[in-house]
Amino acid sequence: MRNLLLFFHLAGAIFWIGGMAFAVMALRPALHAQLQPPQRLPLMVLVLRRFFVVVIVSIALLLATGVPLLLQVPGAVAPRGWHAMAGLGIVMMLVFGHIFFSPWRGLQRAVELGDWPAGGKHMARIVLLVKINLGLGWAAIAAVMLWH
Repeated sequence: MRNLLLFFHLAGAIFWIGGMAFAVMALRPALHAQLQPPQRLPLMVLVLRRFFVVVIVSIALLLATGVPLLLQVPGAVAPRGWHAMAGLGIVMMLVFGHIFFSPWRGLQRAVELGDWPAGGKHMARIVLLVKINLGLGWAAIAAVMLWH
C-alpha cells in the first residue's frame, strides 16, 4: 500500500511541477515571441484553465497521499526532509490559491474586456508566482531527497 501511495504522490508532483516548468520555460516564451497580446492572452487563458484543473487534481492527490505517508511514521522519527517537503508543499498550495483567486481572475476579466495592458500585468504576476512555486517545488524535492 505504501508504494501505491508513493506512486500517486510522485505522479501528482510530477504533473504539477512539470506543467509549471513547461509553461514558463517553453510555452510562454514561444507564444511571447510569436503572438501579440490579443492572440497570446486568450490562448494563455485557455491553456491555464486546463492546467489549473491538473493542478487542483494534483493538490488533491498530493494531500490524499502525503498525509497518510507522513502519518505512517511518528513525527519525531520522520526525516526532517519530509517535514520540509510538507511545509513547502503547503506554501505552494497557498501560492496557487493566491494565483487562482487574484491574478487569474483579473487575467480572465481583462481578456473578456479586451484590456490587453491589464491582461499583460496579470499574466506577468502569474508567471512570477509560478516561477516562485517552481522553485519551491524543486526545493521540496531536494529536501526530501537530501535531508535525512
